[in-house]
Amino acid sequence: MFSFLNNKVPPPVVGLITLVLIWAISHFWPEPVFRHVLSPWIASLFAAIGLSMDLIAMGAFRKARTTVNPLSPQKAGRLVRSGYYRFTRNPMYLGLLMILIGFAIYCGHWAAIFPIAGFVFYITEFQIKPEEKAMTELFGDDYLSYKKTVRRWI
Repeated sequence: MFSFLNNKVPPPVVGLITLVLIWAISHFWPEPVFRHVLSPWIASLFAAIGLSMDLIAMGAFRKARTTVNPLSPQKAGRLVRSGYYRFTRNPMYLGLLMILIGFAIYCGHWAAIFPIAGFVFYITEFQIKPEEKAMTELFGDDYLSYKKTVRRWI
């Protein structure tokens, strides 16, 4: 129904929009919040893990000499199955999700779960599923075998 959105908005832009929504919720709807003395540390840990996942996963793509551009999955030259890709088919999106969770913990508002859930829904429906279709067309049985053994998210 909304297939016109498939692979149209770069995932970092979707992440930035989600970040702004989390900030807006915590700024304009300040109660109820959850805060703990360790919240900044936990938030930083999530964000650091997410950023490192993104950088390492992008490095694996560059090493394999395949496209990192999420808007053109049909240009992929190789199927990457090493590193984080042994555990998740989408470590870059998972890394972005970890950064968003970290920011939500930092902001400390329970309603931050809603934009995060929206991010997961949007990325799954309009980015990952179209990518999976393109990967199936490009790599056939090799990708289908990979799909059977490695989860979409975690």
